[in-house]
Amino acid sequence: MMNQERERFVAAKRNGDGDLTEFQTSSGRVLDYQQALQEVQSGSIEGVNVFKGRDGEMYIRGDADGDPTNNLDQLPQF
Repeated sequence: MMNQERERFVAAKRNGDGDLTEFQTSSGRVLDYQQALQEVQSGSIEGVNVFKGRDGEMYIRGDADGDPTNNLDQLPQF
């Protein structure tokens, strides 16, 4: 019996400042940043993790795997 595959982010939306505001998952769901943050923290999304910034806020970032092509900044817009 195979484990259900976790989703991953395949596209993103950015605001006027270039900040990521929404993510589209491999199953087609669209999550706002807070929803995405909760799903990453719960382990539902692969290839990303959550860290606390200097400002005390929590942020999503891609796993450090040495491959710049899968960084969140490289995701296509949707």
